Amino acid sequence: MLASSIPSSLLFLLLPLLLPPPCHPADVIANSDPSVRWVELNGAPLSHLVLEPGVGHLYVGGVDHLYQLTSDLEVMSHVRTGPHLDSPDCLPPIVPQDCPSATPTHNHNKLLLMEAGQGVQPGSLIVCGSLFQGICDKRSLTNISQLIYQTSNPVDTQYVAANDPRVSTVALVITTENKQEGGGAGGLMSLMLVGRGYTSKGPGDIPPITTRRLSPVVPPRRAFSQEEELGKLVVGSYSEYNNHFVKAVAYGNHIYFLFSRRDMWHKKEYRTYASRLCVSDRSFYSYVEVPLMCSGGYNLAQAAWLGNHSGEPALFVIMAAGQASTPVATGRSALCVYGMAKLDAMLLRAQDVCYTEGGRGSSGQEEAYIEYAVSSKCLKLPKDSLSEYPCGGEHTPSPIASAIPLPATPTFTSTTQLTAVTTATEAGHTIAFLGNREGHLHKVLVRSDWSGDLYGTLLVDSDGSSISADLLLDENQRHVYVLTSSRLSKVPVSSCERQTDCQSCLAVRDPYCGWCVLEGRCSRKHLCQRHTQPNHWLWSFEPTNQCVAVQSLQPANQSKDEQTQVTLSVIQLPALTEAESLSCVFGLLPPQPAIVMGTSITCQSPAPELLPPMPTGSDHVILPVSLVFGRVTITTGNMTFYDCGAVSRLNQSSQCLACVSSVWRCNWCPLDQLCTHNHSCPNQHIILNQRDSPGPTSCPLVFALQSSALVPLGLSTTVVLRGRNLDIYTDEAQYVCVVEIEGVQLNLTAAVEKKHSNTNTFTCNPHQFQSAVSQLQYSAPVYLRRGDRRIDASPDLRLQLYDCSAGQSDCSQCRAVPEEYGCVWCPGSPSPSCVYNQSCSSVPADSCPPPQITQVLPVSGPLEGGVLVTISGSNLGMRYQDVVGRVTVAGVLCLPQPEGYQISTRVVCELQPSGKQREGPVLVTMGTAPAGMSTQIFTYQDPQVLDLIPDKGPVSGGTRLTIRGRQLLTGQKSDLSAFLGPRPCYIVEEVTDSQLVCQTGSSNQTGGVPVRVLFGKAERTVPGITFHYLDDPVITDAKPAESFYAGGRVITVTGRNLDVVQQPIIAVWVEPLEVQRVKRRRRLALLTAKQQLVFNSTMTTVVERCTVLSSSQMTCLTPTVTPEVKVKGVWFQLDNVRVHYESIKGKSFTYYSNPEFFPLNRDAPYRFKPGGVIAVEGQDLTRAISRQEVTARLGDQECEVKTLDNTHLYCEPPEIQPMSVDDSNELPSLKVFMGNLQVDLGLVQYDSDSLLPPVPLAAQIGLGAGAAVIILSVLVVILMYRRKSKQALRDYKKVLLQLETLEINVGDQCRKEFTDLMTEMMDLSSDVGGPGLPLLDYRTYAERVFFPGQQVAPLSRQLDLPESRRQTVEQGLQQLNNLLNNRLFLTRFIHTLEAQQGFSQRDRGYVASLLTMALHDKLEYFTEVMKSLLQDLVQQYGAKNPKLMLRRTETVVEKMLTNWMSICLYSFLKEVAGEPLYMLYRAIKYQVDKGPVDAVTGKAKRTLNDSHLLREDIDYCAVTLTVLVKNGAEVQPCPVKVLDTDTITQVKDKILDQVYRGAPFSQRPAADSLDLEWRSGQAGHLTLSDDDVTAVVQGRWKRMNTLQHYKVPDGATVALIPRSQSSSGVGVNQVFQTGEKTPMLEGEEEEGLRLWHLVKSSEDPEIPKHRKSSMRERERAKAIPEIYLTRLLSMKGTLQKFVDDVFVAILSTKRPPPIAVRFFFDFLDDMAEKHGIDDPETVHIWKTNSLPLRFWVNILKNPQFVLDVQVSDSIDAVLSVIAQTFIDSCTTSEHKVGRDSPVNKLLYAREIPRYKQLVERYYSDIHSAASGCYQEMNSTLTELSGSFASEMNSLVALHELYKYINKYYDQIIMSLEEDSSGQKMQLAYRLQQVAALVENKVTDL
Repeated sequence: MLASSIPSSLLFLLLPLLLPPPCHPADVIANSDPSVRWVELNGAPLSHLVLEPGVGHLYVGGVDHLYQLTSDLEVMSHVRTGPHLDSPDCLPPIVPQDCPSATPTHNHNKLLLMEAGQGVQPGSLIVCGSLFQGICDKRSLTNISQLIYQTSNPVDTQYVAANDPRVSTVALVITTENKQEGGGAGGLMSLMLVGRGYTSKGPGDIPPITTRRLSPVVPPRRAFSQEEELGKLVVGSYSEYNNHFVKAVAYGNHIYFLFSRRDMWHKKEYRTYASRLCVSDRSFYSYVEVPLMCSGGYNLAQAAWLGNHSGEPALFVIMAAGQASTPVATGRSALCVYGMAKLDAMLLRAQDVCYTEGGRGSSGQEEAYIEYAVSSKCLKLPKDSLSEYPCGGEHTPSPIASAIPLPATPTFTSTTQLTAVTTATEAGHTIAFLGNREGHLHKVLVRSDWSGDLYGTLLVDSDGSSISADLLLDENQRHVYVLTSSRLSKVPVSSCERQTDCQSCLAVRDPYCGWCVLEGRCSRKHLCQRHTQPNHWLWSFEPTNQCVAVQSLQPANQSKDEQTQVTLSVIQLPALTEAESLSCVFGLLPPQPAIVMGTSITCQSPAPELLPPMPTGSDHVILPVSLVFGRVTITTGNMTFYDCGAVSRLNQSSQCLACVSSVWRCNWCPLDQLCTHNHSCPNQHIILNQRDSPGPTSCPLVFALQSSALVPLGLSTTVVLRGRNLDIYTDEAQYVCVVEIEGVQLNLTAAVEKKHSNTNTFTCNPHQFQSAVSQLQYSAPVYLRRGDRRIDASPDLRLQLYDCSAGQSDCSQCRAVPEEYGCVWCPGSPSPSCVYNQSCSSVPADSCPPPQITQVLPVSGPLEGGVLVTISGSNLGMRYQDVVGRVTVAGVLCLPQPEGYQISTRVVCELQPSGKQREGPVLVTMGTAPAGMSTQIFTYQDPQVLDLIPDKGPVSGGTRLTIRGRQLLTGQKSDLSAFLGPRPCYIVEEVTDSQLVCQTGSSNQTGGVPVRVLFGKAERTVPGITFHYLDDPVITDAKPAESFYAGGRVITVTGRNLDVVQQPIIAVWVEPLEVQRVKRRRRLALLTAKQQLVFNSTMTTVVERCTVLSSSQMTCLTPTVTPEVKVKGVWFQLDNVRVHYESIKGKSFTYYSNPEFFPLNRDAPYRFKPGGVIAVEGQDLTRAISRQEVTARLGDQECEVKTLDNTHLYCEPPEIQPMSVDDSNELPSLKVFMGNLQVDLGLVQYDSDSLLPPVPLAAQIGLGAGAAVIILSVLVVILMYRRKSKQALRDYKKVLLQLETLEINVGDQCRKEFTDLMTEMMDLSSDVGGPGLPLLDYRTYAERVFFPGQQVAPLSRQLDLPESRRQTVEQGLQQLNNLLNNRLFLTRFIHTLEAQQGFSQRDRGYVASLLTMALHDKLEYFTEVMKSLLQDLVQQYGAKNPKLMLRRTETVVEKMLTNWMSICLYSFLKEVAGEPLYMLYRAIKYQVDKGPVDAVTGKAKRTLNDSHLLREDIDYCAVTLTVLVKNGAEVQPCPVKVLDTDTITQVKDKILDQVYRGAPFSQRPAADSLDLEWRSGQAGHLTLSDDDVTAVVQGRWKRMNTLQHYKVPDGATVALIPRSQSSSGVGVNQVFQTGEKTPMLEGEEEEGLRLWHLVKSSEDPEIPKHRKSSMRERERAKAIPEIYLTRLLSMKGTLQKFVDDVFVAILSTKRPPPIAVRFFFDFLDDMAEKHGIDDPETVHIWKTNSLPLRFWVNILKNPQFVLDVQVSDSIDAVLSVIAQTFIDSCTTSEHKVGRDSPVNKLLYAREIPRYKQLVERYYSDIHSAASGCYQEMNSTLTELSGSFASEMNSLVALHELYKYINKYYDQIIMSLEEDSSGQKMQLAYRLQQVAALVENKVTDL
């Protein structure tokens, strides 16, 4: 479907853009009328259309669908409004248990209208459907998917539209003064007046017309509610007054409703009424109605439009004739027009009569009455009552109905039901557009006398669906929007612009169009500049109007050699100003000035030399003569210029005749041989044109042959000619006869004999005529010449030369020549022949020899006959009648065919049935002569068809059928045809006697068909077998999608019906590269290959057969393609079904270069040690193949392929050397097979030596000794530590002194360490500056902060529900969401939960996070609720100790605050604090890793945390390993620093850290998925692991293996290879068997053994574990041994810069603090002031508890909440100390250290005061900054709501929350019912509804 209105030239360029996209359900389409655009929409039947004024957007309502479109019909927004569970018998919300009749019901759009905006309040779209008793909602006009108002729990006053799709509803929005609610407060209120029909189901008490509130809505008022004070039409009986509403319009100060119903007062017939109401009348006192009558029996209104007619407002109503006393409309319908002035006069008259005259007119007849069965009656009030109370009053009667109808005569009638009307005014004319129920749009001109002229009808909807009553004109009145069942069309009101000339413009008879003469275009009147002047704009609709035309042209034709004045007589010429002039243009010659005199225009004809040349073969040229104004051609006539000379030149045989008979005024000069336009000749004598004299009879002419025209060749013959008018030639010239034979002129002297009356005879010399052409007859022209002059000859003057012998090869042919030729069959010597009778020397034969037959074709035929037999020979008769009944074939008469007969030489006859098999010759009998007999024997045969294979094929055809039989070669091949049922099967191979092969064509249906073979007319059917047409094969998948050029890769094709195909093939279309290069220059060639493959001569196809495995699967080997070509396409040819690869999954098939393998060794054989693997190197090995598809063979055995990556193939050969398959060599060679590719990699020779043991004995002894030394060292350290502790207890002042001294002592060491660290960090910061900062995305961040420590957080979960319940539960959860948006409910809910005993602290946090998730899209509301709850909290703590508030997370609101801070500060973390935090983490990691870290206990030599300090002196040294890292195709060595004491896992972690230093942690491979392989020499590969058979075991202790244990030297080469047990290979296909299984390191008991690494955990089994650690800590607190403190201080000094950077980033006031912090601190200040808390320390504590403690400490301790990193125990220990320091810096109490102070406080004793100042300055700067950031905060919250709401899985959160509601259901219900506001809002009831939906909970609703 293409967008319309595109010029063809553009279309050509746009084609590549337009073709590829698939067709969307809402693509704009051009109708058969190219100017009509339309769009197909879902939701049939579409019912309502609204146009937004000023903007032009369109809104369409249908069944279950709502659309918003641009004015060009492009869909902007689309909303589904149904189906939903509903029943008209139940009130919403629908609870399935309470409403058994509820079923999924379609939502029909009942109302669609716009509410204008008021002030800053934007407008909205009001949408009401048929579901839920017709409730309405408001949607945004900018995006209809955005709801502005929706009620989830409507009350009965909010039911608006009819709940039945068949019952009509109309409405109108009005704005009026707000009187009831104190006009001063708002002034205006927006109301909706609704008219709806009666529905038998649902609430039956809704009046026909009601007023609904739209805005303002102040609780307890509701939107769309029907309130008592707003007014309604009170009726006595709802069912009796079942008004069928058609339209509601506003005009002046009134509202009008148009409807039809039964006339309850009069004849009980159905009629149409118009009713009126004052806009300001809230009590319906002014209600009055009048019947509308449309003569002709049209009584039921169908549609209406308030338009203008002759400048006056009028109501255009479509009326239909009802079916006898029923409200059912028939097809007979009409347009009736009612002037609004007359309608108002009627209504006022009825009102006045009922007010003042008791309802009776002056004649006493009843003119007005009270309708709707209410207790009111017409009165006799004072005469001025109507003027006093124009809108009625409490004392006036209502509702009033007029008894007198308002009549109208139909303007237009139709026999097809009209359904829609709209009007437009053009140039003072009223045009009505009428839609009918068959999709036609009629255009009617409504004349001033109310009559109508239909001037155009357009089929808008080709499906013939009805046009909706909402027919709208666009804002500039150029198009009509037409809504039909499933499409919206944009129809131009006229097609003036498309008419290019005056005639077509006037022919359209369109009131919009007229021809603008001087502008030369068809236009609307106002667009033609001089439309006011006569003859300038010719109205198309005026029948008397004619185009400006050239009535006559004088002269109309003239000789090209003359120049004259030309006068044009023009009608309807528009007047010009004096300054303006016209020009004449002849053809393409320059314009010439024209002289205008009235209606005549005179111009000069062009000079002869300017005229164009005469066309070849023509004697004249016609030039258009155009009358031109400026550049506009006003009118055109034609003028002919002729050339007399050309007249004679074109007729050489009769020049004089042609000249004087010509239509032009040409005269002939016979003596000059000249045709001229002049009336005189150079030599006096002239023959004038036939117009001036009897010209042609005067021409000199040879007019006849006196002798016979038949002249035999080779015989001397005299030719005699007759001529006339030759006396004018008086010279002595000689006459000569000229005969032209085959282009050669034969001149014969002629003797003249004068006859009477101006005629002469000319006797030519006798001559023996000859001709080289061998044919019976030759026609030769003959004429007379006198000297040089050729005398005219009659056109038919010719000699017929003939030769009897030509073509008459036998007697019969000769005798068949007509008698007048005198040909005879002469039997004389040397051989008999056909000659002229006078040339035969002997007696001519009077009869012919017997027939001779030379050939019969075919020589066999079926018993039934019916085939044509061709008999060739000679003397087979002189005419067709001679052979009739004289031909027999094998003794059976054969019927000759007239169309096949050739005289004497050929007879074609139709074989007749023989009844049995027989054979014999062909006989032809002629007269009494003996019969001619053929030498060939003809056989009557009985062909048989016996068998058929295959017996099935696809409906698209293409199956080759082999039909087997006997005597199949009966008749000719052209007589043979095969059929499958009625469809031909095309014979494709040479037929043999026993079989024929044909190819099936396509069929339009599946099923069995008989197979028939026709031999001429004889039919044979294959017995007992039918051919079955089956569904075409369908391919659903084909993979892989790539191959290399060598091909042979297996493509697995899956689909349906694949076994139907006889011969599936895969085909590749290729093109040579040089053709490609040429094509690149010609870009337009791209157009061809867009949708289909286009073949040309340079393209070739390579194919490969496929193998069908089953009906759903087949395999194809990719064809081999040479690299010199470009692959243009790949497809599967399944008989006649072609499936392009791109069409299967939308991606194309790719061919790559062949993989490249490098030989194992250049010259010598490759030496292989048994037990290992052979590594083969190469390039692009995995680009188009997988490991499973590759095989390798070593000699005669397989080498099992274990691993294949892009550059390596590892295969495992057999244990024993295989045999060679090559006789020329004993050693086996390694060959790799990939599809069709076979590569020989060279010879392999096995080594006989076996491998060395993996770990030498010396290493094992060394490990044991090392362990003993370590244990001894540990004991010494413990003794020293005890001694130091006692010393530290003596005096804490000494501690401070000691700290300072130590810090000075370690200063040098710190500086060196710091320099190393900074060098390392410089490299890192270059990574971090860009995208290298591994920040978590918001979703993961929120998940970790909201739900810390949970395995599967609600954010990642999906709603786990059975499908049958899903919709209901989701509906319930949506209602719960609405409830949560009620602040009263939410606060009550939280307080109730917190009051419950079983509601734990963990539950509180969980509920708070769930609420955060659920309300994430409404953060403003969330903030308000949080503030409200915090105020409650302040009140709660104000009475006790306010300083304790927010200290812990004991309440829901405190966790809400944590989450709120986390949400608001995410961007601050991202932009400001994230980088320093990451740098600190990296610095800690680098420092910790530089020293030994115990893998079991997590203790480290370098740390800030004394409880995690590795106190023993461990001997270690740094080792640099060379790690082989694969980078693309090449392997690069990468140096990595590790420690020889590191366990293998620690080494792997450090390697991964180095190799993947730029990558986030989650994107790295896990260490336990890889093995560390130590590579030494060619085959010395040793896999290292933490625990294997070499591990050292001493008693109950097993030591973890380290590099030291394996004796890995400095500079050793290692590689990380994927572990075999791991299923997740790192980018390579692995089946690599290696290594031992690594044990888990969590100190698990393994056969009673305990693991240790650097130190054994010296836990005493007698003391409980928790007691032991606390005892140790108490001991440690007493004293700090100097040796360990130096380590802590050294670490602290090294990290100092990074700690400072983080603290400054968090607490700096150089940049404005985050808006959330300013806002919340401001709020806390306000709270303190409000509750009279003037202690600054309390507010400081609140601020500290809410921001640093609640948020920053959490982030500092857990950087993994923000960053994608892994925090090990040793890093965590350091971060804990830094976090504690941050906490200490935020407290107000003085920082003192003493002997009992924790170590971390001692460490940062000097820095904490500095940090405290930072905090205080930060707080005071925020406090002193101007407040009032509420507005800014709100916009930030709105932005945050929009940004991240989509990340939140709110349904899961609501479902989890519901579990708590369910748990404490009764308590929550009770709490809600206790609250009076809650009762008003029906909160408990609404929660019960939620419970009913979510859980089928039975409630007491």
